[in-house]
Amino acid sequence: MNSRSRIPMIALILIATLVLGAGAGAVAYSTFGSKSTTVIRSVPVGNSEPAAQTTPLTVGQVYRNAYRAIVEITVISDQASPLGQQQQRAQGSGFVIDSDGHIVTNDHVVDGAKSVSVQFWNGDTYKASVVGTDPSTDLGVIKVDAPQSALHPIQFGNSDSVQVGDTAIAIGSPFGLEETVTSGIVSALHRQMEAPNHFTINDSIQTDAAINHGNSGGPLLNIDGQVIGINSQIRSDSGGSDGVGFAIPSNTVKSIADTLIGSGKVEHAYLGVSVQQIPASVADQLKLVGGVELATVRNNTPAEKAGLKGATGSKTVAGDQYPTGGDVITAIDGEKVATSEDVQQAVDAHQPGDTLNVTYWRNGDSHTVDVKLATRPTTIPQQ
Repeated sequence: MNSRSRIPMIALILIATLVLGAGAGAVAYSTFGSKSTTVIRSVPVGNSEPAAQTTPLTVGQVYRNAYRAIVEITVISDQASPLGQQQQRAQGSGFVIDSDGHIVTNDHVVDGAKSVSVQFWNGDTYKASVVGTDPSTDLGVIKVDAPQSALHPIQFGNSDSVQVGDTAIAIGSPFGLEETVTSGIVSALHRQMEAPNHFTINDSIQTDAAINHGNSGGPLLNIDGQVIGINSQIRSDSGGSDGVGFAIPSNTVKSIADTLIGSGKVEHAYLGVSVQQIPASVADQLKLVGGVELATVRNNTPAEKAGLKGATGSKTVAGDQYPTGGDVITAIDGEKVATSEDVQQAVDAHQPGDTLNVTYWRNGDSHTVDVKLATRPTTIPQQ
């Protein structure tokens, strides 16, 4: 840790460490100083919208236009220890999104906070209240009662327009070093991250801009100075920046932030399954018709109530193990399903209480069933 770091990093263990399959010992970390079991999945990249043709700024110009919107967040929380409950202090980043004092950050930055304070670019510090959090997308909104002169909202960009190779600029407080700017490119799109409550965050942006502990909640900007994502996690052997960072896309951030500001909470639709995406070559060997197989149908969920069945066994093909005997979803609401992301996007496009029409294969025959979606639980049930 840099000796000038104002706030010591505290390893708040969210979940047990998981070694990822790709890379010896590589694990994913939240960038608030917490180690998590986030699995980064590669998802095929479809066509993205072309980026707007504008005169690009320099990294320095982007920084000068944006730095007054970026804040350093300090959180005091109670943590269990062998000596009992003890107060712990940790730090992350965030940015102002409106003139009312709303600030967006990560859920894992403010989760369990007993008190929150925000330091602005000029050193002024204000107490903040938590407006709401959404662990399913790892997003949170806090609010400060600060004078208008201190509030310099930053503009959201359209994350659907981001392309691989675009300039990516991160601003935040790594290791407590406020107003730090790093730059790189968008390395990949449509990655999947696991949220703190184990649900999947879709369409995450991968970047090689240096992101470290304390960057969590800070913005990832494009060359026009617009927010295209919130820096959330890194993949690293050491726990430091190895050039593989991940940001929650801005379109998700804006939607969730608006909902949290409006009602203080977010409800997501819930089907209650885990699915296995099976390569075409393996599907041929397993005599599947395409689509995705239900690996698990959890108890007392919409999927189970609708009669869907999960896998009853497994088979090893080319060294990999795949579920067998489960229903294979081929379409939802008449749209073909080819990946696990297709299933989640179909569910996410609905609200709790909505009905999905699911087409699936079982024992060589096609069936359809209507499934009434429930409200997603706080964490994924074990069964």
